Amino acid sequence: MKRTLAFGGIVAAAGLLAAGLAAPAQAAGDVAADPLANTGIAARNVAGFWLAENAANLVGATPYDVETKVVAKHISTGGPAADSKPGVVPAIGDEKKSTAKSKNVNLPKTSGKVFFIGADKSKHWCTATSIQSAYKNLVATAGSCVYDTVSNKATLDKWVFVPGYYQGKTPWGVYVGKQAFTHYDFDVYEDGDRDYAFVTVYNGVKFPPGGWGDVNKPSDLGSFVEVSEATWKQYESWMKFKSQSGKYYIFKFIDAGRLGDNVGGQGLAYNQKVGKPVFVFGYPSGSHPDGNYAYSGKTLKWSYGKTFAASAAAIKAEELVGVKSSFTGEGALGSSWLVGYKNTRRLGYLNGVTIGVSDTDSNNRYDTSVSPYFDGELYGVYSAAKNLWSGSIA
Repeated sequence: MKRTLAFGGIVAAAGLLAAGLAAPAQAAGDVAADPLANTGIAARNVAGFWLAENAANLVGATPYDVETKVVAKHISTGGPAADSKPGVVPAIGDEKKSTAKSKNVNLPKTSGKVFFIGADKSKHWCTATSIQSAYKNLVATAGSCVYDTVSNKATLDKWVFVPGYYQGKTPWGVYVGKQAFTHYDFDVYEDGDRDYAFVTVYNGVKFPPGGWGDVNKPSDLGSFVEVSEATWKQYESWMKFKSQSGKYYIFKFIDAGRLGDNVGGQGLAYNQKVGKPVFVFGYPSGSHPDGNYAYSGKTLKWSYGKTFAASAAAIKAEELVGVKSSFTGEGALGSSWLVGYKNTRRLGYLNGVTIGVSDTDSNNRYDTSVSPYFDGELYGVYSAAKNLWSGSIA
């Protein structure tokens, strides 16, 4: 599905400049809010899609290849202007600051993959992280990992977050997206400076101990719940079964609990000075331009460096920040940039999300990742999402 557009030394891939504008479903000021799976039945169908047949759809998904390339001459020496006072939101469980230090890098439990159906109707994934919120149910990632910038449909289909995902394993469950929030300018104009999103998720769901089971075996009926024919018809084939005796059943998940209770949630920092050191955590995949296949995308990786100012006017991105990183673009989209990362607690403050990678010295190796600058308008989008309850779908 990769599409490349060249403009004055900048290459924008997979749709940040899609033609045509679509109004968001809801907009309040600078915030655009759009539903994902907004009913329990819809959410259970989404979870079943990804978990059916031993999670075959999770295993078969490929990294999303929306990426933005910024060349060296577009790296600026100035810095994005903070639009209000600097601020931070503490991480879950880290409301009291810790000063412990360690030389080893302990990877955060909050990171994982988001899975969805792309505009090409194929199954894809990006990187994302759990973040602090009132109901411990919020995920942060790149806006292009939630909003469909290729077909101009509002949001990507069948959106779920799986923290700690590895080869079909879902150690803390699958969290179905309920509602997505981004900046109005990204939803409508695909403004690269606003390429971020926050998504509220339902409680996670898991398989019962016996898996799907067999509806015709009495010993397996604990995995199913009997429903009326009318209700049965509202479920997709991977969620429903009909017994030999003519009764109607749907599969019954186990409630895995709230996201933040299971893996924690990073804090948030905005209006920070450019030049602070950050850890970048993500699942890079694919090769460098020279063909070197550096990352498999199977395990969480990290890089570290100080941020610097960047811009890319051709994709309406004038206030980006960059960090030196060898991450390849596929899969790393949505990677979390954490300032003040506390190694012992595996917590810090989210201060960026990867929206693309760059080869700034033209040696055919990616050496820089870029993110929108987190300012007060980002905090406004976060504030619209952080106090909303989702609940259980089990």
